[in-house]
Amino acid sequence: MREVFQQELREVQDRLVEISELVATSIEKATRAFNESDVSLAEEVIADDHRIDQAAVELDELAITILARQSPVARDLRTVVSALRISASLERMGDMSTHIAQLSRYRFPDKVVPKRLRGTFADMGALDVEIAQKLTELLRTEDVKLAEEIRNEDDKVDDLHLSVFDTVLGEKWKGEAADTVDATLASRYHERFADHAVSIAKKVQYLVTGDWDPDISAGL
Repeated sequence: MREVFQQELREVQDRLVEISELVATSIEKATRAFNESDVSLAEEVIADDHRIDQAAVELDELAITILARQSPVARDLRTVVSALRISASLERMGDMSTHIAQLSRYRFPDKVVPKRLRGTFADMGALDVEIAQKLTELLRTEDVKLAEEIRNEDDKVDDLHLSVFDTVLGEKWKGEAADTVDATLASRYHERFADHAVSIAKKVQYLVTGDWDPDISAGL
């Protein structure tokens, strides 16, 4: 029974990695669709979101089954409970990618944001892609050094997010109302994507060390 239990725990980790890989692919495609006004790529992201949702549901069902049958304790219990919370955050990250893709589809064939902000969004998207890739590796290896790297990258996303607000609220901003709304929404989606990754990274730290970080953002 113990061997079966350990196999189930390994499956939980493997499934988290698989979901994270789907999320990383989703944000990479969404970012390219957004920056290049590629409606076909945007449609792919939107159509594939259900795969992330379904994988998260299946992982949750596995975790609940383990809790009911095995009554895990200590580290094993942390593993299962953390998996339930992490899968929810990964599912939300997939939603953020989909929202970015939906903006691209809605604005096609035009670009989503005016020219003066395109460099900022290209940088923000590249950071989110890097964060997603590091998050997948963190879930695979449980190397807590990656958690700190993700938090540092998130700080950069936050800075870019604030710069978008400074731009659209500045006196020199000449964009239409729709441009302001789209830029604000897109920036928020990128920022929330990174925030969820940080939340997951802190949960992995808790899983590995047993030390809870009280600074985990509320409401994620």
